[in-house]
Amino acid sequence: MELIAKILIAIVALEHIYILWMEMFAWETKGKEVFKAALPAEMFKPTKGLAANQGLYNGFLAAGLIWSLLIEDSKWQTNVSLFFLSCVAIAGIYGAITATRRIFFVQALPAILAIIAVVLNHCFQLIQR
Repeated sequence: MELIAKILIAIVALEHIYILWMEMFAWETKGKEVFKAALPAEMFKPTKGLAANQGLYNGFLAAGLIWSLLIEDSKWQTNVSLFFLSCVAIAGIYGAITATRRIFFVQALPAILAIIAVVLNHCFQLIQR
């Protein structure tokens, strides 16, 4: 179970590294492809700075998730990973409500699945003690 939780955390972290890249460095190209249903084409150039700021925040989420994978103490690892996964899930739910529903499936759902795996792993660890 621990391996599954770590794999899901790593997937969410990699996804947020990709989002960082897209929003900070490829907003007017890849960002336009991804968010064409949510924003008119003429809005990508004037919102480039805002998107870059969002990308930076996604990078911080990725950094926190990667950090959680490097923590050796299981209690701290669980707490840190749940904090950052919860941030991702909440951001994904908010994005689904305010931008496009697709964000729920791309961002929030993987984080929710990882949260479930982390909690189940923690429960199994408690039972084994």
